[in-house]
Amino acid sequence: MPEDRPRLLLAEDDPQLGPLMASVLDEVYEVTLVPDGGEALDAAQDGRFDALVIDRRLPTVDGVSIVEILRRSGNDTPTLILTALGSVHDKVRGLDAGANDYLVKPFDFDELFARLRAIRRAGSGEGPFVRIGAWEFYPESRAVYSPYDGRVILTERETSLLELLATHPHKTFSRDEILTAVFDATETPGSVDTYVHYLRRKLDADIVTTVRGRGYRLGIVS
Repeated sequence: MPEDRPRLLLAEDDPQLGPLMASVLDEVYEVTLVPDGGEALDAAQDGRFDALVIDRRLPTVDGVSIVEILRRSGNDTPTLILTALGSVHDKVRGLDAGANDYLVKPFDFDELFARLRAIRRAGSGEGPFVRIGAWEFYPESRAVYSPYDGRVILTERETSLLELLATHPHKTFSRDEILTAVFDATETPGSVDTYVHYLRRKLDADIVTTVRGRGYRLGIVS
C-alpha cells in the first residue's frame, strides 16, 4: 500500500459494519476506526486527518455534537455524517451543525467513495458544491464533476443558469424569470433557450427539463 494515502477517521460503533467499512475504505485511505464518540472527538481534535466519517448515533458523544464542537474550535476537516435517519429534518440538522455531507444507511460503497471525493475537493479550493443526482456542481470554481467524464468547466453565464435551477430543484422558472435572474436586460428569451442548449450539450440532455408552456426546471434531482 502507498504510504501517502489520505488519513480517514471512521467513527462507527456497529461491531459488524465498522470493521467492514474500515476494510473497504482501506483500499484508498489510511483508516482509523473508533467505536465511541468521545474517542472520535479526541482523535479528530488532533487535526491529523484528511476526512472524517462520523456515525450520527454514537455512545458518549453523538455525531452531530462532534461536528458542532469541531467547527466551533476551528477544525474544518471535511466531514460526512452517516445516519439511519433519513428525514429532511435530520439531514438538515447534520448539515447545519457543519457537516459537509450526509449519507443514509444502508448505502452503496461506491457512493460513499464518491461523496468522500466530493467533500475533499470542496475543502481543497473548489468551494462548496451542490449535488445534482450523481453530479457535483461547484459554482465558485464553475466546475461540474460528471459521473462519466470527470471535470467539466462552465462559462460564467452557464454557471449562473445552472446555479439558479440547482438551488431551486423543484421550481419551474419562466423564461422571463430566468432572464431577470441571470441575463442582461438587453437580452431576449431566445438567450435562455440557447444557454439551456449549451448546458445540455456540455453535461447531459436531461440536466434541464422543458416544462411545456411554462419554462424550465432542473431535470436531475438528488
